[in-house]
Parts: sequence; C-alpha cells; structure tokens
Amino acid sequence: MWKKFTTIAMTGVLAVGLAACSKTDGESMNYPERNITIVAPSGAGGGWDLTARAIAKTMNDTKLIEKPITVENKPGGGGAVYMAEFATKEAKNDYALMVKSPPLLINNNKAEGNSPYGYKDTKPLAQLTRDYGAIVVKAESEFETLKDVLEAIKSDPSSVTLAGGSAPGSMDHLVGVLPAFEYGLDPKTVKYVSYDGGGEAVAALLGGNADVIATDASTIGQYVKSGDVRVLAVSSTERLGGELSEVPTFIEEGIDAEFTIWRGIFGPKEMSDAAVGYWEEKLKEMVETDEWKEEIARNGWESEYRDADDFTKYLEEQDQVIVELLTALGMQK
Repeated sequence: MWKKFTTIAMTGVLAVGLAACSKTDGESMNYPERNITIVAPSGAGGGWDLTARAIAKTMNDTKLIEKPITVENKPGGGGAVYMAEFATKEAKNDYALMVKSPPLLINNNKAEGNSPYGYKDTKPLAQLTRDYGAIVVKAESEFETLKDVLEAIKSDPSSVTLAGGSAPGSMDHLVGVLPAFEYGLDPKTVKYVSYDGGGEAVAALLGGNADVIATDASTIGQYVKSGDVRVLAVSSTERLGGELSEVPTFIEEGIDAEFTIWRGIFGPKEMSDAAVGYWEEKLKEMVETDEWKEEIARNGWESEYRDADDFTKYLEEQDQVIVELLTALGMQK
C-alpha cells in the first residue's frame, strides 16, 4: 500500500512539474503579450524614421501582428546615443526593436566619436530595403553639377558648407566626402555640419545654413517634386527611377565610386528565441504583402530582403567594406 501511494504521489508531482513546464513554455510562445516599440534613432523625416513607420503601419494595417506597434524617435550622435542604450539597458527587452543602416557599422569603426557598440551587440532580424546617397542643393543654387561643387571646394574649402543628417564620419558624411576623395581632394578639408536626421539637414539647406547636403536618395524625392531642391548626383551604379530619373550617377559625373544604403530591423542582443522566431516569421510574411510593396513604391525604396542568418553574414561583409572606406579616408579608428 505504501509503495502504491508513493508511486501515485510521485506521479502526481511529476504531472504537476510537467504542467508547470508546459505552462512556462506556453507563456513564452504567447509573445507578444503587450505593445511593441520600434525606435528610429534619429529625428523625424529621415530614412530610419520612414522605415520604422512603414513597418509599423504595414504590421498594424495587415494585422500580421495584433498588438499595436508604435514608433519612437530617439535622436543623438547619428544614432550612437540610442545605440548605447539599446546595447545595454534594452539588451533583454523583447518589446524594443530598432531600425538601422550603415551608421551601425560606421560609428563602431570610425576614429572620432567612436561608438563601442556595433552590430554584434544586436540581434539582426532582417534586411528590408536598399537605398543610395544623393548630393543635393537648393533649386536656386549656383551649383549646376557635382563637379561645380568639387571645384568650389578645391578653390576654397571654407566657402562650401556640406551638411548631413548624421555625425561626422558617419553615413551622410561619407556619402558627401566620397566624391571629393575620388576627385583628389583631402576629405578632411571639406567643411561638414551634422544634424540629427535627414529632415533637419534638408531644413538647414532650405534655410540657407548649408550649401549642399548629402542624404538618402529616397527621402529627397518629395522636395524635388515640390521644386525646392535639385539633386546633382546619386551614389547608385545606375540611374534611379521616379523623381530622380534624370539625375546622373557619381560614375556618370566622372567619380568612380558608389555607396549602397541598406536598411534593416534589429532586436536587442539577448532577445528571447521565441521573440526572434516570431519576428523572423512575421517579417518574411510582411515583405510579401501588397501593403508593404505600396510602402516601398511610395517611399522610392528598392526592396531587398535578407532573413536573420543571411543579414548577419551580409553585415560581416559590409563591416569589412566600411573599414576599408574609412581607412582610405583616414577616418578609421
């Protein structure tokens, strides 16, 4: 009788234990259980902001993710300020995601204003788009071509103010000084002023606080359409479509260089396996929806999807490219 009771008791304990384990596992699979935030580590109006809002809108509109997704702008240091928070304070927060592009690699590899945190301090979830850089002036600017700008810098570097929506040594800066470097000028002599986001850089240009800006090609189309600006050249290998279809490439302007701006979404470094798997599945579904394709077309982006594994491998390759570029420009740490 005692033996039988012991067996029953142990069986009961085991059943309770299994039920508890099952409940724990089940709870982890219930992700998400609350609202999700996607952070654009810049001001409003730039590529990160537009990408984050396109993801949130598509996910919310299609109900692919039933919990509401909100977008927060956290500018500072060309993305470096929030990156420090994301890599430390938010390292285990399954409900905080971030949109990033090459500055994630650049800020970690450049000499000045270096960020100790890079892509290895995140969990890459997917690459979603690719874009290119653009050299832009006001519609009434005296500069008619990219060569006009380079010749003015060559004659008197202090006479031309180049602005961008990222910190010195970061993406907009590299896009802006790359033509100067290839033209045989010392990139260190180019007068560069940084703003927190592409929208602020455009405002500086229109307000007369900059002569030229380097920015994302996709975000400038609306200003071209309104007649406020002219794009002198883009960093793609071939001409783009839409409002920029008549704009020459760097190569056409005699500058043997190109620069691709990828954009992707990242989770924190210690994101749970359940959350990672969930986002991988949902992002793969999202890029196939008509709503996402409409966002791609409306923003003038090129679709380029890589899943988590392929994106991570791509980042490893791009990290080497960035180091080579910064080294050539004398900006590598």
